[in-house]
Amino acid sequence: MKSAKKLGLIFGPVVIAAALVWGILLLPLNHRRVTNTELNHSAVSLSTNVYHGTMLKQAAFAKDYVPFLGSSELLRMDPLHPSVLAAKYHRPYQPFLLGSAGSQSLNHFFALQGVHRQLRGKKIVFIISPQWFTKHGQAPDAFSYFYSPLQAIDWLLTAKDTTSTRYAAKRLLSMPSGESSTVLAHALQKIAAGEKISHSERLFLEYRRQMLRNEDALFSKIKLDRRWQHVQKVERLLPAEDSNQLLTTTAIHLAQKHTNNNNLGIDNHFYAQRLRGSRINALRGSQKHFDYRCSPEYSDLELLLSEFKQMHTNVLFIIPPINQKWSHYTGLSLPMLRQTADKLAYQLNSQGFNHVLDMTSNSHQKYMMEDTIHLGWLGWLKMDEVVKPFLTQPQAQPNYHLNNYFYTKKWQQTLFSKEGGHS
Repeated sequence: MKSAKKLGLIFGPVVIAAALVWGILLLPLNHRRVTNTELNHSAVSLSTNVYHGTMLKQAAFAKDYVPFLGSSELLRMDPLHPSVLAAKYHRPYQPFLLGSAGSQSLNHFFALQGVHRQLRGKKIVFIISPQWFTKHGQAPDAFSYFYSPLQAIDWLLTAKDTTSTRYAAKRLLSMPSGESSTVLAHALQKIAAGEKISHSERLFLEYRRQMLRNEDALFSKIKLDRRWQHVQKVERLLPAEDSNQLLTTTAIHLAQKHTNNNNLGIDNHFYAQRLRGSRINALRGSQKHFDYRCSPEYSDLELLLSEFKQMHTNVLFIIPPINQKWSHYTGLSLPMLRQTADKLAYQLNSQGFNHVLDMTSNSHQKYMMEDTIHLGWLGWLKMDEVVKPFLTQPQAQPNYHLNNYFYTKKWQQTLFSKEGGHS
């Protein structure tokens, strides 16, 4: 009896604590109001908690925040970054940055689940990096890092049987994340086969979704302020007036100051930390065999386009350039890069996505890039010349007409150029 009492004293508090935690995670929480300060911080945080969740995104997109989808270029927050320009000049929109190094089309497809109502009929800016379009496409480890079971379940519980839905289920099953639970994997297999999930599977997924929503409400606001403080700091370097002429002068001045320790037009800090010495010698000619013209990523992009159509969003696509001096050094083919951009533009334009800014022809221009492949200074400004009017002026309602051909391996492997078309 004494032993039982001792065990009770030892394990009783643990059991009670566990029960309380489960109770918190299972019962619907009254989500407290998201403040404007929290939205400012989360919009530039690039936090995986924000990316994985829905609560902060729902609050932001119900207001004047605009999703800026992309990858590692979003991290390059110099004074001409879109978030800094919008904050400094109190523009009628504020970018909400979604993505970081490794995030690609498939991740972004799931990241938009749970915010359809807030984004319906609104605008999105999407920076498509040619570097995503490698032979094997999305890396499973990178996908897992950005994968959110909450978003996957949101999608599963609302999915209708279409070519896009079946493709999404098969792609998720091809990733380790798709096998993260037996119920999830079984449900995905049914969706991939065009079948409906069972009543018991639906109940389990709804129960699991409630837990994940509560976790999102509890933890998504953790440590969001660091990048907003940086935005406030660097915006002081900008001129008082939102003038393209003044901004260009500022951009050139900053670029000259920050690229004077190398002859490649690369930011001093990046060059010193990542390239200087023997490291850069090892990279000479290292990219001469790179080819972005054939990739499964083209079909992952098509999946994301289907999501844009479903939400009736108007999307501006940005295809960024590559530092030409760097491409010459590494052997990366600029004609190949232009053909990649042509293929992307064809896939977009032929389906009614007509807002496309192809910047690959600007690779040679000075101060376009902050480093080897990321926009900076004049590159951000050139992008802003299109982004600002797109977001501040009325745009015609798009007429999207999607083609399932873009899900095929034939399209993934097609070589395409403006002059020659398909080959």
